[in-house]
Amino acid sequence: MWFKNLQLHRFSAPWNQSADRIEDALARHAFRAGGSLEMQAQGWAPPRDNGALVHRVGKQLLLTMRAEKKLLPSTVVTQFAKARALELEEQQGFKPGRKQMRELKEQITEELLPRAFSICRDTRVWIDQENGWLAIDAASAAKADEVRGLLFKSLDPLPLTNLQVNQSPVAAMTGWLADDEAPAGFTVDQEIELQSGAQTKATVRYVRHPLEPEELRRHITGGKRCTRLAMTWNDRVSFVLTDSLTIKKVAPLDVVREQIDGTTQDDDERFDADFTLMAGELAALLADLTAALGGERKG
Repeated sequence: MWFKNLQLHRFSAPWNQSADRIEDALARHAFRAGGSLEMQAQGWAPPRDNGALVHRVGKQLLLTMRAEKKLLPSTVVTQFAKARALELEEQQGFKPGRKQMRELKEQITEELLPRAFSICRDTRVWIDQENGWLAIDAASAAKADEVRGLLFKSLDPLPLTNLQVNQSPVAAMTGWLADDEAPAGFTVDQEIELQSGAQTKATVRYVRHPLEPEELRRHITGGKRCTRLAMTWNDRVSFVLTDSLTIKKVAPLDVVREQIDGTTQDDDERFDADFTLMAGELAALLADLTAALGGERKG
């Protein structure tokens, strides 16, 4: 249930649409499997099997975007095209030209698409109407862009903006390492990436490696800056902060897992309890992290 990644956004104005109104808006863009000749399809799907498109617990909302893609490797199309080209060469007495080969590949693609396998990928969206957060559980910016595009298409107007802070993550993370002091409530873990600002982009990475303050200072003095830093918040949640203000590898620690495992409800109640716990923990983490980065920059 827990999000592994947080592509962060803020509501630039109060946005308290009811779950019913959001449900109606998403229903117009609900996921439907692509036809036999469609390479891909996307739309909104229920976060819970046979549930609504909007899963609501209090002022916390959970959405799911589903994307379907047909698997038709180009090598397969090329293989069929070569075989078909040999047949054409025998019939017409000369090799097919570039234009004819391009048309041949397009024709074969249409013929093979109905036999291609489909894979589906779900990307979840957490909306915190109480604290004004919207987070997308996507590791890459490209996948987050897909979700944002469908969000703006489905929920218009949507007063959404990227989180802006007064101190850049790179400057803040580099300062914490140089001073050997994490901000209040946080500890630094054994995963760090330091990168040079020079054209070479020389990079040093530490993974599960003891961190020596003097060694880190030498890299920083030499012109490298921290672009990726693993941290733990209040001994409750671990994560990796990146230079783009994306949060990755989010994981609840034992003290939080015990709260999750201690629930004895049925599956639906457990899902809601887990979602509520995640929303509460992450909202508090984001508030502290924003403060550690100099506070939120408005406008």
